[in-house]
Amino acid sequence: MEDGSEEQRAEHPANGREASGTGAHTNCNDPVHGVANAIQRIGVAADHGGFELAQHLIARLRAAGHDLFDFGDRRQSPEDDYPDFVIPLAHEVARGNIERGIAICGSGVGASVAANKVRGVRACLIHETFSAHQGVEDDDLNVICLGGLVVGDALAWELVQTFLAARFSGAERHLRRLAKIAELERAMTGSS
Repeated sequence: MEDGSEEQRAEHPANGREASGTGAHTNCNDPVHGVANAIQRIGVAADHGGFELAQHLIARLRAAGHDLFDFGDRRQSPEDDYPDFVIPLAHEVARGNIERGIAICGSGVGASVAANKVRGVRACLIHETFSAHQGVEDDDLNVICLGGLVVGDALAWELVQTFLAARFSGAERHLRRLAKIAELERAMTGSS
């Protein structure tokens, strides 16, 4: 996958490396009822518990004109494991190759746990619209996790639209908090 242009990539003070997607696009429609105007590189990963919801969202995202990367599973298999799909998605988000990620398992909990093990990923289980935008605006959320057995198609689409339309505020207090999290990640991995 190609990295974004220089205009689309911005230095993110929280982690001391380049990250794309958090502030690159600012022209959005209503976050609840419209899809962000700018095309975003979006990754979707789902296990068997999230397979049907993922298929619905993939179709809607493609119809909305987004660049979409499907990390699987590409067939419904009750024997699959969410880390096999969510971890590759999370790595691509952390590298900046994917602007935003959508990770789906049965409850969304396992997908959230797995995605958050990757340094630079800020994933959260979201089942209501306030957190879908507030998580991006204040916490620079870059992966939304959904429960395929918990939320229906209509609510999931509304949550995804809200998540994609939201932009990180860049407020000093939020940057300060993210820097503390990034420092913890560096300390845990033993790297600078």
